[in-house]
Amino acid sequence: MATEQDVRRMCLALPGVTERSSWGQPAWFAKTLMARIWEDGVLTVKTTEREALAGTDPETYFWTPHHERSPRLVLVRLARVDTGELGELLDESYLLAGGPGT
Repeated sequence: MATEQDVRRMCLALPGVTERSSWGQPAWFAKTLMARIWEDGVLTVKTTEREALAGTDPETYFWTPHHERSPRLVLVRLARVDTGELGELLDESYLLAGGPGT
C-alpha cells in the first residue's frame, strides 16, 4: 500500500521536481503538473494508458467528469498500489510533465 509520504519522497527524488499547492492539495511539478493529491488517499497522475488502466482495474484507476477533458489524467487509489507500481506511474507522469529526458 502506497501513501502520500511515498508519493512525496518519490516525486522529490526526481530531478527538478518541486512541490507546491494546487487546488488546496499537495502537488508536484516538473515543467508542468506531474502529480497531485486529489483527495485523501487518491492521487492524480499523467499517463498514456488511462483507458487500459481503468479498464483492467477500475477499483484502483478511475477518473471523474472533471478529468474528461484531460485524457492523460487518471486517479489512483493509493491503498490499492504498492510502491513499485507507484514508482512506475510517477516515472511516466514525470516524463509526460516535461521532466528531463523528454
